[in-house]
Amino acid sequence: MSANSDFLSGAPAPTMLAIGIASPGGPEVLRAQTLPVPVPGPGQVLIRVAHAGVNRPDVVQRQGFYPPPPGASPIPGLEVSGHVVAVGEGVANPLVGTPVAALVNGGGYAQFCLAEAGHCLPVPETLSLAEAAALPETLFTVWHNVFERAYARDGETILVHGGTSGIGTMAITLARLFGLTTIVTCGSADKCARALALGADHAIDYKAADFVAEVAAITGGKGVEVVLDMVAGDYVPRNLKCLGADGRHVTIAVQGGVRAEINMADVMMRRLMLTGSTLRARSNAFKAALALEIAENVWPLAGEGLLRPVMDTSFPLLDAAAAHVRMESGGHVGKIVLDVSV
Repeated sequence: MSANSDFLSGAPAPTMLAIGIASPGGPEVLRAQTLPVPVPGPGQVLIRVAHAGVNRPDVVQRQGFYPPPPGASPIPGLEVSGHVVAVGEGVANPLVGTPVAALVNGGGYAQFCLAEAGHCLPVPETLSLAEAAALPETLFTVWHNVFERAYARDGETILVHGGTSGIGTMAITLARLFGLTTIVTCGSADKCARALALGADHAIDYKAADFVAEVAAITGGKGVEVVLDMVAGDYVPRNLKCLGADGRHVTIAVQGGVRAEINMADVMMRRLMLTGSTLRARSNAFKAALALEIAENVWPLAGEGLLRPVMDTSFPLLDAAAAHVRMESGGHVGKIVLDVSV
């Protein structure tokens, strides 16, 4: 560890409170644990966590279907905010004491968390630490999948499923900032109203109307250029009907099932592109390059007050189970976070 921090010096070794997964199951399997404070290795920083974001992958990990990648902490939590308290060998930035938001491979539901230095973003004064913790996972995911994988550009139209989710609200925000028209689907009229208030151009209650027909009506039969899909399953052929010629379909979750039956002749005739990705398992080098691109192109908007997460509910760390219940209920709008400081 770098000599510029004596936080972990001396004995006995410090401990921390963390929320572990006792066994795969419901929210009740989230249990408080006392663990050693981790020590940063080369290229890593140790963050005293102020807030941790709660995301759908945390729920899937708790259920036993999304194990952490090799070498990652088994503690859930993929994004945190807080202050750097120690740095590993070779780290010149961020400095000890810097407030940061970080994308992590795990370990966020704890009082201290390791992060790769290259996956940290400095928290501007315009953001609270709670807001900062709600940004990395959805920001990295939406930026990569919409603007890098689906090549979205200003003037195009995007269909986003789950418009009031953390991903959905981030997609609305980035679309507005970068000149895209958004059509979102939501599960109620109230959520549609919230999505419109947050900046979506059109919102479809998928329980009350056929979103394929609604997209055709909205676009005058032209279809959209991009679909951001979190459902998969039998949504995929319906999504493809919403795409115009040369449209791009990007899948980031499979909440509706992992299999889909599609007409490949239609894919060929209309030159459609189907892609998708997961973020957690990507290499540290890839995520560092993505963080650098975000730092250059998007993060300055946070400093200007233009990029802010939509916040739903904050729970104390020890109430992580209640946070998962809130997420699984489907009633949330925007991001759920854990307050680790209380």
